[in-house]
Amino acid sequence: MENEEESPFRIISTVRALNSALRVKLRDETETTRSCGGDRVLNEPEKLWFKESSAKNLRNRDFLSPNTVLTAMYEGGQVPPAVLNNVSSAHGSGVLPLSGAEVVAEGLRVCVDHPAAFRRVLSRAAEYLRPSASQREGCVLLNCPALHTRDTHITSQTLTLGQLRTVLIADHLGVLLRRHGYSVLYCPALPEDSDIINFLKALGVDWPTVAGSWSNEEREQRVLEELRCSPHREKECEKEKRRSRGEEMERGKHRGEEEVKINLKEVVQEQGLVGYDPSLGTCTVQREAIAHLAQLDRVAAGADGSVAMTVLHVTSCQDEFRQQQTAMLWRASGATATQRLVVCGPVKTPGVQLSAAQYLQVRRSQMKEASEMKYGDQVGGKTWDDIIRVMTSATVRFELLSTVHTSPVTLDVQREGGVSTKGPRGGVFVMYNCARLHTLFSSYEKGVQEGIYPEIPESSELDFSSLKEEGEWLLLFNYLIPYSELLDQSGRTLEVEGGGVRVNLKTEQVCKFLVSLSKDFSSYYNRVHVLGEPLPHLFNQMFCRLLLLSALRELYHSALDALNLPPIPQL
Repeated sequence: MENEEESPFRIISTVRALNSALRVKLRDETETTRSCGGDRVLNEPEKLWFKESSAKNLRNRDFLSPNTVLTAMYEGGQVPPAVLNNVSSAHGSGVLPLSGAEVVAEGLRVCVDHPAAFRRVLSRAAEYLRPSASQREGCVLLNCPALHTRDTHITSQTLTLGQLRTVLIADHLGVLLRRHGYSVLYCPALPEDSDIINFLKALGVDWPTVAGSWSNEEREQRVLEELRCSPHREKECEKEKRRSRGEEMERGKHRGEEEVKINLKEVVQEQGLVGYDPSLGTCTVQREAIAHLAQLDRVAAGADGSVAMTVLHVTSCQDEFRQQQTAMLWRASGATATQRLVVCGPVKTPGVQLSAAQYLQVRRSQMKEASEMKYGDQVGGKTWDDIIRVMTSATVRFELLSTVHTSPVTLDVQREGGVSTKGPRGGVFVMYNCARLHTLFSSYEKGVQEGIYPEIPESSELDFSSLKEEGEWLLLFNYLIPYSELLDQSGRTLEVEGGGVRVNLKTEQVCKFLVSLSKDFSSYYNRVHVLGEPLPHLFNQMFCRLLLLSALRELYHSALDALNLPPIPQL
């Protein structure tokens, strides 16, 4: 177990310590009546503390227990001196260092020791850029039904925007789950050098491939035989068979294969599955479904059999029912893996119908036009082609991933200047601010080479009390410290969600986090001149700011990597 000096600061750890401190010596009528878990007192508010996040409130407090909480816990809302002392001295593993607690008009406020927090975080910034929870064991198979076809290959021209959204969500989930220690597999494999693979590569999606001549027919036949032998297969009574034998023999000349029907409701009920559509009934097995199941079988066969496997079918809401059918057919064929659905809302483009390829082309053209308007004749050559490609990919990903995955997305593709290098408009704005950090450090490193600035000394040699600008604490407290806890949520949700078929994985959070970070960083960067005059008495503050912004740059890189977006060194 980590000691207090070694453990990274966590907001959740600090709130827990403050909760415990506030519960000491409660008034007699509530102290003896506890809930079954023993952690909360009856009539005690569920949330005792609020972490502040606005620049206005962070000027005078970091955590607040409001008067409504204090009144519910203490007679007349009067906090006993012993409790006040416990709160101000709260400590423990991962608990931020506190500088004091005080009852004010709004409630009980707590302030963090800012210089001590800056020193600890910025001297070990890498610890705040990875999930704080222990690494998981297990395998997750991410299945994208939108990419499954049998007789005709899907192309970027036939891929809808709703289907593209499911692919990007699956791609994003894969990165997040791997960070938690899961092994991740993707289904289906697509023909190498195909149109759809090249299209996905343009968006930074590295999807598994197979040779163009590859065939899965042997496995398809095996799946069909398993369904024919399934105990959930519906069988005609002998009388009906004899009655229609002549007709069936004639029809068989043209049909070739007898129909296989599976009672899916029986599968659901027998295995005690919850959340499935009650209208699931008897399903006639189609060739397309057989191909889909054979692809799933093939990928699942490559998993590590010593760990549990969870299959996440990332599907559109329009295809949810069909995917439930496919999931139950797979169970009927003998598959035992846990299966969940990540259901994605539709993508709407009022006034126009676009394929995924057309949408990408529109955004690429708009991105190039916006770049030429801002940078003029500089725009040209391979470097700018790469920049425009990445910026276009960022625009597309932020547009399709910034909304809760169960909700619809509405795109305005006809608006003049659909993308811009100015203003907080998602992906472009985020990439632009990340590039500003690269430019800042390039300027600093050039200054070091020219002898204008000295190298940044060890953090132990710096006085972090010089970081007094409100934006500096806001960037540390709202972004650097909580980032690892944001990463935790994807893995934790996968484990603690109920047993229903649907699972919600908060796939929008990284995009929203980056947009919010970029707004606050941009505001700070526009106010503060980081690289000041090369005067010795100004160096301490400059170095402290550079350490903060260096950690922020690594934070950008980590979050963008979760979206499979490379940082742009200059813009």
